[in-house]
Amino acid sequence: MADIDNKDQAEMDPADMEDVEEVEEEETGEDENSKARQLTVQMMQNPQILAALQERLDGLNGSPSGYIESLPKVVKRRINALKNLQVKCAHIEAKFYEEVHELERKYAALYQPLFDKRSDIVKAAYEPTDEECEWKADEEEELTEKMKEKAKLEEEKKDEEKEDPKGIPEFWLTVFKNVDLLSDMLQEHDEPILKHLQDIKVKFSDPGQPMSFTLEFHFEPNDFFTNTVLTKTYKMRSEPDESDPFSFDGPEIMCCTGCTIDWTKGKNVTLKTIKKKQKHKGRGTVRTVTKTVPNDSFFNFFAPPEVPENGELDEDSEAVLAADFEIGHFIRERIVPRAVLYFTGEAIEDDDDDYDEEGEEADDEEGEEEADEENDPDYDPKKDAAPPAECNQQ
Repeated sequence: MADIDNKDQAEMDPADMEDVEEVEEEETGEDENSKARQLTVQMMQNPQILAALQERLDGLNGSPSGYIESLPKVVKRRINALKNLQVKCAHIEAKFYEEVHELERKYAALYQPLFDKRSDIVKAAYEPTDEECEWKADEEEELTEKMKEKAKLEEEKKDEEKEDPKGIPEFWLTVFKNVDLLSDMLQEHDEPILKHLQDIKVKFSDPGQPMSFTLEFHFEPNDFFTNTVLTKTYKMRSEPDESDPFSFDGPEIMCCTGCTIDWTKGKNVTLKTIKKKQKHKGRGTVRTVTKTVPNDSFFNFFAPPEVPENGELDEDSEAVLAADFEIGHFIRERIVPRAVLYFTGEAIEDDDDDYDEEGEEADDEEGEEEADEENDPDYDPKKDAAPPAECNQQ
């Protein structure tokens, strides 16, 4: 058989031999490409390889592309001039925010009488007139005169059955519970105390003083602490950092200070007592030890971590301060100016609508893509089907 095969090969035309060699090379190339694709798929399904790749990409993020380095020296010189202009822009922007702070302080004085009246209504120091209580509902919420009268009679009947409440009970506690950012801080043992919270005020620094604001939490007399006002002050800076002026993006909170809460004995909810049993190594006797340890509470808000002079913090303290700054800013910007809307939930619905709209737009885009695929006569759903995930045992 070997002789016959050799004879056949000898009798084949040289051109035919070339064709055979070319086909064999093509088949070999296709096999190599197929193996490469399979290897790539396996690699991309390996979590360790993906993590290493992501770390590499993160390292490249923000690195120069090489274009700037390749520019002529005279062009680089002009770029330096543009950077100097940008630094001057940052200093002008800092002055802009300083004037904005002054405007906030000015208008805070105009808002304050309205907020004071709101506080008086909440704590029953003032009863609003019928005219002040008149509220025109949206057209969708308007009822017929007959339904209005029926609702009025039912409300009067309920009011007769209940004791006459004073002001708006649990106003600020309800606000806190309605806002996720604040409700996450609340513990069950905080709620009886926050029922005594009557008002939250924002005080801005005086003219000519370093930029800052103070949150004042006003409480009615209660059994938990003797303070009538708890304060939290945030100090801000509105000037570019000399070492990194291009990072300036408006005023930033540099540090914050709380206050000492004068707790009534046995009422401090920021501490809890635990009992531990300890066994003596030699004698084997057991004793019970009582320890006081920190306890989760909203009122830890008034004892933030201290920022050392060198400004260096551990990761936990940095996370606490970052969350603290966000909460303080949110109370100042949103809660205090729009408290009644967070009490009723209307402000929360507005916030949710903003996110819903983004989600709906994304859903619409997905729907359009699906429709395009269905209308495409060449569309093959099998080609888009994801390959089954491999189970990689670590």
